[in-house]
Amino acid sequence: MIIILKEGITEPQIAHVVERIESLGLKAHLSRGTYRTVIGVIGDEARIAATPLEAIPGVAQAVNVMPEYKLTSKTAHPQPSIVAVGAGPTLARFGGGHVGMIAGPCAVESAERMDAIGGAVKKAGANVLRGGAYKPRTSPYAFQGLGEEGLKILRDAGKKHSIAVVTEVVDPRHVELACEYVDMLQLGARNMQNFVLLTEVGKTNKPVLLKRGMAATVKDLLMSAEYIASQGNSNIVLCERGVKGFDSACRNMFDVAAVAQVHQLSHLPIIVDPSHATGRPEIIPSCALAGLAAGADGVHIEVHNCPEEAMSDGPQALLPDQYAALMVQLKAVAQAVGKTWG
Repeated sequence: MIIILKEGITEPQIAHVVERIESLGLKAHLSRGTYRTVIGVIGDEARIAATPLEAIPGVAQAVNVMPEYKLTSKTAHPQPSIVAVGAGPTLARFGGGHVGMIAGPCAVESAERMDAIGGAVKKAGANVLRGGAYKPRTSPYAFQGLGEEGLKILRDAGKKHSIAVVTEVVDPRHVELACEYVDMLQLGARNMQNFVLLTEVGKTNKPVLLKRGMAATVKDLLMSAEYIASQGNSNIVLCERGVKGFDSACRNMFDVAAVAQVHQLSHLPIIVDPSHATGRPEIIPSCALAGLAAGADGVHIEVHNCPEEAMSDGPQALLPDQYAALMVQLKAVAQAVGKTWG
C-alpha cells in the first residue's frame, strides 16, 4: 500500500502517520518528492485493511498496490483454475483450457418437461443442466418456483441423462437443502452482493456459479467471489450476463470485454450468458460465439421446448433445435481458440 500525504503536511503529522502504521506491526518507508510526500507500507496489508487511514490528519489518499481480492487474484494463483462440476460420466470442467456448456429452462416446471429438455441439451453437447427451483421475481405474484419438488425433478433428470445439474439459491436457508440434490449452486445477479448468502455458500463444498450484478463492475464481481473464497470454497465460476445500459434494444448490455478483463485479473474461470444479456433469441447465437471467441470458459443458454408456455423468461429461450445448431458452431470456435470441450 502507498499512502499519499497532503501538500503542506507538517513534520509532526508525518511522524504521527508513521507511528500509526508501525503500531499495526508494519514498516513505513518515507519518500519525499518535490510536491508530494508518500509513505510505502511494507508487510501484511490485511492488518491495515479495516483502518480508516484517510481519516488521519495529513493523509490525502491510501492506494492499494495489491488487489483487495487476494484469494481470487492472479497474484495469489498465477495459473488458471479448473473447476470440476459433477463426477464420472457427469463430469464437466470450466477453466484452464476447458469449456463447459450450461443449458436448460429458466425454471423447473414439471418432470415431463425437464426430462424432454434435459435429453435434448445433453444430446446437443451440453454438460450441465440448469433449472430454477427457487425464482427471485420482480413481482411477488409471479411464479416463484417449485422448491424442493423442483430440486427432485432436476436431480432425476440429471441422473437419467447423465448430466450434472445446477440451480439457483436465493436464501441462506435453502443452501443445505439444495446441496443434497445438485452438483453446482448458482447465485444470480440480484444476489451477487447478498453477503450473508455468499458467506453461506462459501462454507459448502459445492462449485458455485456467480453471476455479475446488473450494475456491478468487474471488481465488484471479484470482491463477491472473494467472500466465497474466504470461507474456504474456491470452486467458483464467474458469469458475465450483461449490465444495465441506456439502450432499450436489448434486455441488458452484453459486456464481452469483461471476459478478457477477468482473465487479466483473476485465475477463476468465467463464462457468458447471452440469454439474460440480450433477451433476444435471434441474437443470442452471435453473442454466444463472440463470448467464446473472446476466451470465455463456457456458455450458459436458456433452452425451452415450448417458450410460449414457459412459466419464466420464455421469450429469451432457444428451442432445442436452435440450441443444437448453435452448439455445432460453438464447438468449431472452441477448437479454433484451442479450448477442450468439457
